[in-house]
Amino acid sequence: IMNKLYVGNLSPSVTVEDLKQLFGERKLPVADQVLLKSGYAFVDFPDQNSAIKAIETLSGKVELHGKVIEVDYSVPKKLRSRKIQIRNIPPHLQWEDLDSLLAQYGTVENVEQVNTDTETAVVNVTYATKEETKVAIEKLTGHQFEDYSFKVSYIVDMDAAPPDQAPRTRRGGRSSRDQGGSQPGTSGDFGAPHPRQLDLPMRILVPNQMVGAIIGKGGQTIKDVTKQTHSKVDIHRKENAGAAEKPITIHSTPEGCSSACRMILDIMQKEACETKTTEEIALKILAHNSLVGRLIGKEGRNLKKIEEETGTKITISSLHDLTYNFERTITVKGSLEALGKAQVEIMGKLREAYENDIAAINSHSSHLSGLYGVPPASAQEQEVVYLFIPTQAVGALIGKKGQHIKQLAHFAGASIKIAPAESPECPMRMVIITGPPEAQFKAQGRIFGKLKEENFFTAKEEVKLETHIKVPSTAAGRVIGKGGKTVNELQNLTSAEVIVPRDQTPDENDEVFVKISGHFFASQTAQRKIREIIQQVKQQEQKHQQGAAVSPHHSK
Repeated sequence: IMNKLYVGNLSPSVTVEDLKQLFGERKLPVADQVLLKSGYAFVDFPDQNSAIKAIETLSGKVELHGKVIEVDYSVPKKLRSRKIQIRNIPPHLQWEDLDSLLAQYGTVENVEQVNTDTETAVVNVTYATKEETKVAIEKLTGHQFEDYSFKVSYIVDMDAAPPDQAPRTRRGGRSSRDQGGSQPGTSGDFGAPHPRQLDLPMRILVPNQMVGAIIGKGGQTIKDVTKQTHSKVDIHRKENAGAAEKPITIHSTPEGCSSACRMILDIMQKEACETKTTEEIALKILAHNSLVGRLIGKEGRNLKKIEEETGTKITISSLHDLTYNFERTITVKGSLEALGKAQVEIMGKLREAYENDIAAINSHSSHLSGLYGVPPASAQEQEVVYLFIPTQAVGALIGKKGQHIKQLAHFAGASIKIAPAESPECPMRMVIITGPPEAQFKAQGRIFGKLKEENFFTAKEEVKLETHIKVPSTAAGRVIGKGGKTVNELQNLTSAEVIVPRDQTPDENDEVFVKISGHFFASQTAQRKIREIIQQVKQQEQKHQQGAAVSPHHSK
């Protein structure tokens, strides 16, 4: 069933013999069956490899009796669900880059490489939902990467493939990818151990009416929690205005996070008893969308296992309910004891995914990769970002008597200033945001979110804004790359538009602008990548200067 192909756009005069002859000429091994209908036919192939070869060599390329034929997988409507095949992938494309691209359209549960004779790579991808798959097919069909244009088809989603097609694991897929001619040493070595430089903070959601009890009189309760569990606990009371829940971030070791979470659940349980609340206490964990797929596991196996072992019921919010910073809500129901156990397992899986990403980034820092690419050294460096918003949105951003912009600056830990209008009719105004990377993420995320809430974009539109950052003129060439290679990779990876205007005169600090436009997530990833390139250039320049007392304008 996997390798049944549909041959369409056939001239009425085409016979079964014509088709068999065509396949014979192309050395395509057809199983006996060729079922001819009026204007189309179904053909069975012995294996996936020959099916792929048939699609690649015939579809849109061969004329029979004056009509160019179409060839694709024959997938009955009810089996068109969550599985697709992507062909014509450049052999040197990094796994991480492909993963990032796929993750833009939803949660990827599985990616396996198909071993083919073609020089380009082929992968079968399973998304978490039918809706995500539909969007992915629309967006990925014809997606250009360098000179390659992706070809995408639905494939049969039987949930359980026949045994001879047992899906290979991601890791197996990765290692077999290396034989496809990608450069040695660039394969995604996901299992590499690395120093724990960044513990993944735990984020949970609590009902508004519980916040008071968690903080306690004069802040005593929360002080006890942080002291006993050696954690730093942030209650984001200003976040989610109007929502029924508030996020809490716990920074600690895995054990510290678990203990703090357990104490908060106990406080909520006690409060519920005292106020006679009938609603059961649920644990709601917020996790970045890029990690959730690996928590769910193939066909939901990891989640089922956690549910069975801990006696809980776990649900995960859909992609449509993503928060502005791309988090999904994992809701766990069960006894307090069970919630505690499930939390350990869930956070364990999320941490593992996060650490794998960090390890991949460390081993690939020369390549564009991942999302958390903040080099630890620059973690607290003040950055300046110029964000452009519609002029008519300025009032909403400032708020009554400047309340909103003050709260936002405080929440993000950034300075936020709105530049005066360049001219009365100018449609955009510049917002100048100064602060470290995390503050930039929060402040920009909030501004994108605010424009959406205040309906400056329609419900179906994604908020896309232009951002400018300054880079040393010596680094501008590196951002562009040889023949524009780096800037193209950046755009493909982040799906943001990145422009380094050519004829800029460097300012008094010898800096020039880079313009980035795209939705929040794309823009953030592009900003981080560009900052990483600047960091590398600066480090190289320092080495140069230490190596010899060279004048600062030493030509490179």
